[in-house]
Order: sequence, then structure tokens, then C-alpha cells
Amino acid sequence: MPSTQLESPQLATDLRELAQDLVRRAVNAGASAAECVVREGDEFSTLVRLGQVETLKESGSKSIGVRVFFGQRAASTYSSDFSREGLDRMLNSALELAKITSEDPFGGIPDADQLGQLEGDLDLYHEDVYSLPGADRIDYARRAEKAALDFDPRIKNSEGGSFDAATGHKVLANSHGFVGEYKRSYCSVAAVPIAQTDDGAMQRDYWFSVSRTLKKLDPPEQVGRIAAERTIRRLGARKVKTAHVPVVLDPMVATSILEHIFEGVNGDSVYRGASFLAGKLGQRIAGENVTIIDDGTMPGGFGTSPFDGEGVPTRRTVVVEKGSLNSYLLNTYTAKKLGLKTTANASRGLAGTPGIGPGNYFLQPGPRTPKQLIGDIKEGLYVTEFLGHGANLVTGDYSRGASGMWISNGELAYPVEEITVAGNLKEMFFNISEIANDLEFRGSVASPTLRIDGLTVGGE
Repeated sequence: MPSTQLESPQLATDLRELAQDLVRRAVNAGASAAECVVREGDEFSTLVRLGQVETLKESGSKSIGVRVFFGQRAASTYSSDFSREGLDRMLNSALELAKITSEDPFGGIPDADQLGQLEGDLDLYHEDVYSLPGADRIDYARRAEKAALDFDPRIKNSEGGSFDAATGHKVLANSHGFVGEYKRSYCSVAAVPIAQTDDGAMQRDYWFSVSRTLKKLDPPEQVGRIAAERTIRRLGARKVKTAHVPVVLDPMVATSILEHIFEGVNGDSVYRGASFLAGKLGQRIAGENVTIIDDGTMPGGFGTSPFDGEGVPTRRTVVVEKGSLNSYLLNTYTAKKLGLKTTANASRGLAGTPGIGPGNYFLQPGPRTPKQLIGDIKEGLYVTEFLGHGANLVTGDYSRGASGMWISNGELAYPVEEITVAGNLKEMFFNISEIANDLEFRGSVASPTLRIDGLTVGGE
């Protein structure tokens, strides 16, 4: 048995050696292929409500998982017990399970020539997310909430201000000799104020800032003020009559349309025939102004990494180009199923087969500002919130509850609620008539403001 120390300190090299050692031991025990993932991280979060600390959480975690193959049979196990006995137990149970699972001709790890990683600093990790003393982190949350509460006397309550910080470290090794690792950091500040009118009607909204480094986080006062503005503008919301009008989606809700396309091009849904985009490669699925890109290589991006969940170097994939469906998003398994090549979108936890996740997945912006885009509309709806899930990915049927602002003569006129927005996804992508220039990443999926025509807004 290899002599690598398994109960060594939490140093990067030890996690690498530990992962490689478990892979070696699996192969020595007869596995035809094996891979190991090790993760460790720290997390801090606090919620301040009406000036008082309501929750405070600080935690650290470390966990490990292995996946082993005997020919076309596979099994995986994971553990947070890093003792020699715990690691032996985890590996042995994976080896035993793999001998009795059913065969899958499409299983396996990527071929050796597909493996690798991006070189250079991808700007994913900054130590400063933990540089603030505990009291200052709590103060960040308190300042965001206070700015919202002080903004307007009608803001009488709050679901709180919050501050979060986290760091993570991941190592992946497999039996083709691949070993890679990277670290990530994250911090965010948010506020969720509640406004109330004299007659007791209440509205809430929120705002947040998120970054990989404290230096780029918006000031808490700014976050609180925007949260308050968004909340106040919802007061006095009314219903509207059912109408066919242009619908403008604010960037926070426009991402949901992009996510529907992501689900449609996800290799899992495609090979199962559970996607309205199955069999549509090379065909027009949207208007010429629609270009959607998935790019796991952008420095500092929330969806950036040097390699995907299987050790394939991340890349830039043009999913939809000028309305034509160029590519599905695939991992090794779904690529084999469809007779295609992986797009390096494997995403995985510690155990089980890899799924498919986005890199930095976004809709390419257009030339005009949101204000100019709204200015062209005589009567229409500006959506700031969708409620519930109402999209059928097989038929494309779409219907969701919504609230937002009514557009009248090119201006946001008054708040509206208790309405539905309905259409069919297949038509909606062709009816994206304009895309604004305000693309901003607040996560791995991002969209500018966009206008969709041909929808039914259901009201009274």
C-alpha cells in the first residue's frame, strides 16, 4: 500500500497527494479507472434585522469523494472522515459497489488527450474577503439595512441586512495522470426592506452586491439605498386589464429566460428528448439579434474555473449565434450519448456522475440603454419579479405570475401586481425585439434588460 501520509495538515500539497494516492490505490485494487475530488472551505454569514444580529454563522468543512470503474460498471462514495480508517472504508465501499452495478457503455472518465487546465491567474481568489474583523462584517450588514430604513419613512420594517464571505479549495485527480486544483473566494452584502402605506398595504424588494474581492463590493449604503428605491416604487401596486403589449424584463428576471435556453441545450435534456431544442443544431431558434455565449475562461467570473468537473480545460462556446443554435452544452457522458464532443461543462459534487453546469453564461448586449428601450413603448409591462415555475421544456408553453411597473408613453408609470405573462418559448426567442447594453454579472448567468413582443399579459 502506498506510504503517503493521509492524516497530514491541511496544506494544498497534502490534498493533492491525498487525491492522487486514493486514485493509485483504487487502480492497484483492480479498478480500470478512478477519480477523486477533495474540497475544503470556510464560510461566514450574518443577518442583522432592525439593527440587531439575528444570525451569525461561521463554519469550515472538508470532504472527499471517489468514483471508480470496473470496465463499464461504476460507483462513487464520499466522506468527511479523513482518518486512515475513514478513507479506507470510503474507497473499499466504492470498489465493492462498482462490481455489482449495472453496465453503462457511455460511462468513463475523459480520454487522456482531452484533459488539462488553463494556465495563469484567473483572478478567482482574494484573501481580503476574510480580512475584516467580525464586528466590521456585522457592521457591513447593519449599514446596508440602516441605509434602507433611513431612505423613506414608509420603510417601516425589514427582513434584514446581510454580509456573507466564503472561500473554497478544490482538487481533482484521476487515473489518466490528471491532477488540478484551484481556490475561489466570494463576498456579498444585501438588504431586504419592507415598506407600508397608511392603509397597511405592504411591499418588499431587495438589492445586493457580490464580488470575489472586498475591494469590488459596492458600499453597503448604496446597496441599502437601491433596495429601498426598488421597494418604494412597488407601493400602491394595482392590477391591469388583460392585454397584448411589449414586455420588458429587468436584468434580474431576464436571466430566467436564458436559464430556459440553458435547460434546452443541456445535453441531459437533449439526449432524453426532454427539450424543445433537441435535433435543432444548426437551425434558427431565435432572432438575429440573439447571441448567447458560455465562457468558463473569463478572469474573475463567477462561473470561471481552470478545468471542469472532469478535468477538461474550460473554454468559450458560442451556444446561439445570431439566432442559430450552434452548440449544446455537454459533459463527457452526454457527448458520447449524442455522438459529439464535450464542451467542458461537466459540473459535479463529491459523488455520483457529473452533471452539466454553466461557465459564465450570458446574452450578448445590444447598443442602447434600458431607458431608450423603454422610451419607445407606448403601453407595456416592465417585469421586476416572476413568481412560480411555469415553463414546459418539452412543448415550450410558458406562463408565469409576475409583478413590476406599467409602461405608459415611454415612462415607468405605476406599479402592477397579480398578473401573468404567457406565451411559448419557441416564439418568445424569435420575439426578443431588443436587447439593452446593461450586461452585468451577479452570478454565473447574466442578461441585459430585454424586450419581448407578442406576449399576453393576463390581468383583470
